Amino acid sequence: MVFTITRDQPVEAMVLSKRKQSIRELSDALAPMRDRWIARNRYFHESDFRYMRFLIPEESNVLDLGCSTGRLLSELRPKRGVGIDISDRMIKIAQRNYPAYEFYQGDVEDKTFIETIQGPFDYIILSDTIGSLDDCESTLQQLHPLCTPETRIVISYYSALWEPILVFGELVKLRMRQAKQNWLSTDDIMNILFLAGYETIKREWRQLIPRRLLGLGSLINRYLAPLAIIRRLCLRNYIVARPTTGAIDRLHSASIIIPCRNEKGNIETTVQRIPRFCGSCEIIFVEGHSDDGTLDEIYRIIDKYMEKEIRVFVQDGKGKGDAVRKGCANARGDILIILDADLTVPPEALPKFYDAIISRKGEFVNGTRLVYPIEKDSMRWLNFIANRMFSLMFSWLLNQRFTDTLCGSKALPRIYYNKIAQNRSYFGEFDPFGDFDLIFGAAKLNMKIVEIPIKYAQRTYGETQISRFRHGWLLLRMVAFALKKFKMF
Repeated sequence: MVFTITRDQPVEAMVLSKRKQSIRELSDALAPMRDRWIARNRYFHESDFRYMRFLIPEESNVLDLGCSTGRLLSELRPKRGVGIDISDRMIKIAQRNYPAYEFYQGDVEDKTFIETIQGPFDYIILSDTIGSLDDCESTLQQLHPLCTPETRIVISYYSALWEPILVFGELVKLRMRQAKQNWLSTDDIMNILFLAGYETIKREWRQLIPRRLLGLGSLINRYLAPLAIIRRLCLRNYIVARPTTGAIDRLHSASIIIPCRNEKGNIETTVQRIPRFCGSCEIIFVEGHSDDGTLDEIYRIIDKYMEKEIRVFVQDGKGKGDAVRKGCANARGDILIILDADLTVPPEALPKFYDAIISRKGEFVNGTRLVYPIEKDSMRWLNFIANRMFSLMFSWLLNQRFTDTLCGSKALPRIYYNKIAQNRSYFGEFDPFGDFDLIFGAAKLNMKIVEIPIKYAQRTYGETQISRFRHGWLLLRMVAFALKKFKMF
């Protein structure tokens, strides 16, 4: 049974542990000063708000557990924002300052209380709240009814390494007084999330210097703090996780999008080799102004294989990225799968991409050509070394593992592609390949990224349209671009 919470719910109705009673009393006492403390430590809080805005897109449905006076929730500009806090005085301030959102007093560890919250939510936030919980695992477990398979749990907390410094900061009145906290490392939190039925997607460390220091702190935090090893010393930790329960049973159909330019000799072979792996599977060719008769060949194949659902579009601009966007925009399938027309990636591998999505093993599936031995002359050694180097760079930049960023075969649910398209303004039209547009978009939206090893074959028709040095320079630009957009901002 679901109850509607009123904003006048009496705090006396809550049964609190002795520790929780002390936390509530302290929060009530400090509530009138909370926003002044935020202003006093403006640099730290503005940096924290900025990264939370990076993780959580505007117009999302957001639940903030331990919302305090509601400042973080307002900074996120949610479509629907709900805040919960144990302190009556904190909630009253939040209700007064941000009437557009819903604020309720309650104990987030009280299962009966949580059951009265109207969900689901796109994002559930525990900003520092994890440190005040009596039972972190049980609290996270009881959030599942408020989640969909697409919901993300975002936990932000202080590094346990900073405990002595933060305690000292309270003593010298540089930091607002806190109740006794659980000091948990990111590994501790990830383990608790796993036990509670969640899978960690990414974690990040930010703010090596939580003060501006006449601009020096800003420079260190922007350019030095994101570096490997050093970032583990940062004050602020962030973890994003997703529920592992539930199934996406609405995904049945697929669209295979095949950008093609001067690939006439591969068109029929491609159609013949694509297996039937789901109930409805359409093939979409996006032709890129070929001069070898590729478009005419596609029309011939459509007439010849009328039992198959084959469509063709001619791209408006140039480049594979433009072709991919054209195909995805016109696709009707629940799952979008991209296949290069050069057949260096075998079409027979496509069911693996589909199965990874259906089974919820991943939400963005990327092929990798660098696991199995590759055919002789299919990839020059310089390309191989460069791919390895770029994969390491992007694994660090995006906080998810990559072994091959340039494989053209990818898959994702159409509902997620639409979200990437809606949030494309953050990156802009920057990628002529189309690979990084999708990879960066998936990483930005905290999608679970997995890789599927495929056997990379030598091209048998036509010529590669990749220039080692021209496109290698572009890849370096992609690294710099990702560095700015994901790390140094």
